[in-house]
Amino acid sequence: MSITRRQIFTHGAAGLALPVLAVGIRPAAAQDAAPARIGIAIPAATHGWTGGLNYHTERTIAAMTQAFPSLEFILTTAGDVQTQVNNIEDLVAQQIDALVILPMESDPLTAPVKAAKERGVFITTVDRGLGEEGIEDLYVGGNNPQYGTIAAEYFKSKLPDGGKIVVMRGIPTAIDNIRIEAFNAALEGSGVEVLDMQYANWNPDKGFEVMQDYLSRFPQIDGVWAGDDDAALGAHAAIGQAGRQEEIVLLGGSGMNRVIKMIMDGDSLIDADIFYPPTLIIPAIEVTAMRYATQAPISGQYVLNSPLITKDNAEDYYFPDSPY
Repeated sequence: MSITRRQIFTHGAAGLALPVLAVGIRPAAAQDAAPARIGIAIPAATHGWTGGLNYHTERTIAAMTQAFPSLEFILTTAGDVQTQVNNIEDLVAQQIDALVILPMESDPLTAPVKAAKERGVFITTVDRGLGEEGIEDLYVGGNNPQYGTIAAEYFKSKLPDGGKIVVMRGIPTAIDNIRIEAFNAALEGSGVEVLDMQYANWNPDKGFEVMQDYLSRFPQIDGVWAGDDDAALGAHAAIGQAGRQEEIVLLGGSGMNRVIKMIMDGDSLIDADIFYPPTLIIPAIEVTAMRYATQAPISGQYVLNSPLITKDNAEDYYFPDSPY
């Protein structure tokens, strides 16, 4: 069953006692903000990363509404691609001025977002690009080529004499393609052999299932790149169940608190992670809002680095009160 949630945030909405989150924003500037309606279309909280995404989205909307009462935000969430397509079409029908979207999948969302752009809507894409370049006015995301390269460098350092690894891809999106391309390019000539790649959908249950398949088919697996921490936890459970944790190194990604704590505690399988937080949504909403709050001609890319997290620096990335 698909999940759709709609919330309209305007001045006076519940929960606006939250502090203003944006650095440098002064409530007095609210009088100068041009009236605007900003639609937001994100995935529902189907796993840990998107749960964190929803949490930070609502916090940021509340802060922006408090700072700039002339801005109206309409938040929609979707549990499947078609629902997100429908949400975008509905938002355009409500005459939004801007759309902040994290596409569930790149290709199916390209046409409806392009149609919104042709109606004069300012487009901000978050995390995952669209299937066609040049549609968005603003992109906010992590450094996805770096994400793939760092994963490859990790396995090269762990397996300096070569070895056999398996890979769990995310879902069919532009960022997954970018990560995999960079990963493959960085592995060339290293002696590290990729036995197989399968989609695990950034999901712990699917990660468990895919890892069980890998373990049954390959007697030698030296490393696993699970793509993200949700899938990594599923792979971790499958490897432990098979009793093969002493022969495998496992790398996830995104910086989930649970995984960071495992690194800090010296887990036998996971000793590193790649940072890629759901807080990406915060600058996406804030910068889009500032286009109307300050009438600034905002466009371009806002890209955050994706560094490697190890036991030496894990405390810098550990936030126990965060939902992810």
